[in-house]
Amino acid sequence: MEVKVFDAKGKATSKKVTLSDTVFGIEPNDHAIYLDVKQHLANRRQGTHKAKERAEIAGSSRKIKKQKGTGGARVGNIKSGTRVGGGRIFGPRPRNYHFKLNIKLKRLARKSAFSYKAQGDAIMVLEDLNFDAAKTKDFKSLLSALKLENEKVLMILGDQNDNVYLSSRNLGRVKVVTADSVNTFDVLNARKVVLAESSIEVIEKILN
Repeated sequence: MEVKVFDAKGKATSKKVTLSDTVFGIEPNDHAIYLDVKQHLANRRQGTHKAKERAEIAGSSRKIKKQKGTGGARVGNIKSGTRVGGGRIFGPRPRNYHFKLNIKLKRLARKSAFSYKAQGDAIMVLEDLNFDAAKTKDFKSLLSALKLENEKVLMILGDQNDNVYLSSRNLGRVKVVTADSVNTFDVLNARKVVLAESSIEVIEKILN
């Protein structure tokens, strides 16, 4: 699959790059995508939720009224979960949501995500950026030149570039990552995936 390479001014250059069919042109596997996204979202959870149960509520354990003879339902103490202010019955406890997936499945999921974007014409290749300083204004100008100012954008760099990352950090609809840290969720969550020229070789090397 051949795509044009754009420069920082949003104009198509004379260069073209070939995206590997083994990464950007496979038959997408929806179940692999589902598992990988599920794992990504689960691993992001802190799992620090906690509610007080009956044994942890402050209060007397005295029986409120006698068991029989009142004509009403039997009741225990004020810490019962059926009473206002009582403990939570089967409340949440701290837990770890992490789980593991086979590396081959995760690769298949990322290939499937890239293939979906390629099929939807949602991949753009950009010349490698070189910002002199970290300025949000410069990054907004880049997005405007590429006609992406109102889109949800994932930009994938070949390697770490602090000026580009810091320039994009204040923009809510933009995420900048390096090619070796890209994940299935981020690819699918973006309307447009912008690949820096140097990132293509890294992505294809990792996923093949």
